[in-house]
Amino acid sequence: MKIIDVKTETFHYKAKSMRDAFGHGHPGPERDATETLLTIVTDEGVEGHCFGANAPVINSMVKEIIMGEDPLFREKMWRTLFERQRLAIGTLSDKVLSAVDVALWDLAGKAANMPVYKLLGATHTKVPAYASTMCGDDLEGGLNTPEAYAQFAIQCKERGYTAFKLHTWQPPYSADPKRDVAACAAVREAVGPDMVLMLDPYHYYSRAQALYIAKELEKLDFYWMEEPMPEQSMSSYVWLSDNTSLHIVGPETAEGKHFTRAEWMMHNASDMTRAGVRDVGGITPMVKIVHLAESFGIQMESHGPDLANLHVLCSMSIPGEYHERGLLHPFLDYDVPPPWLNTLVDPMDENGYVHIPDGPGLGMDINFDYIRDNLVS
Repeated sequence: MKIIDVKTETFHYKAKSMRDAFGHGHPGPERDATETLLTIVTDEGVEGHCFGANAPVINSMVKEIIMGEDPLFREKMWRTLFERQRLAIGTLSDKVLSAVDVALWDLAGKAANMPVYKLLGATHTKVPAYASTMCGDDLEGGLNTPEAYAQFAIQCKERGYTAFKLHTWQPPYSADPKRDVAACAAVREAVGPDMVLMLDPYHYYSRAQALYIAKELEKLDFYWMEEPMPEQSMSSYVWLSDNTSLHIVGPETAEGKHFTRAEWMMHNASDMTRAGVRDVGGITPMVKIVHLAESFGIQMESHGPDLANLHVLCSMSIPGEYHERGLLHPFLDYDVPPPWLNTLVDPMDENGYVHIPDGPGLGMDINFDYIRDNLVS
């Protein structure tokens, strides 16, 4: 089997969210937006797909590297792209590597007629999800006050979620440790002692501010906190983990894939490690991180609602516990699939469990008619 074509199709859709100047998502007026589908085609008619591809980079750089290759030589192709990154800083990003690698895993599952999580070695068919909010805002009825977070947490609990994570206020809104703690306290009071709670605050607090939040979350019986300080300073996380009983999770956005996470594990910089396919360059490196975490006896939580993350999570024998479902907001209905998919990739039952699709590959039910009818000319 050989790769005979690498295609990208960019198409229009109507988005009901927007990103602020700092890149954070919020609800917004309906607007035109685009998405891109990557398709890797073989001479045996088997194809692999992934959404979220960078079409210019795929077409100008990646295509010539993987054309003619055996698509099952994923490790070879991933390594080639990884080494190519050294001379393509800022262009060949980990998100590009991820799109290619995920499409190749989707293709492999279809070639074997089994889902990716079974190719990896299955352990679960369902996992608990946590409700992961959008960042704080100033929208009336949105996530503009501690009380608004509390009310939304109640709604999520009624939907079936057994765990809830706050993303609190980020620039351009004022980031304030005391306001973050007030929101966490309001949520705990609203949902009671049994719901699992987590916090993802502003990412540039000082050590003193991060420790203040951690000590307050200890009192509120929160499960974890992630990325309260710049992750470039690993020593700050070693210090924070040593000074609080609250679980500290990381790294999330620090560059370096499995290499960086190995350093954090070795130096006890966090209590749980973190990885998502789009952060580290695909399923291939994420599985390396799973094995590292298992070797060190460290819990690994997946980052982001990506379907590929769910496949890795359902193959893990180490205690990776939750699927991140979101980003959620009172103004948006997450349980409606995007128009390019016929069904949700992470449907959740009334008990808070997400069930993994059992079709071949990633198990996406793609609406190809919608994509072809809305292509960008």
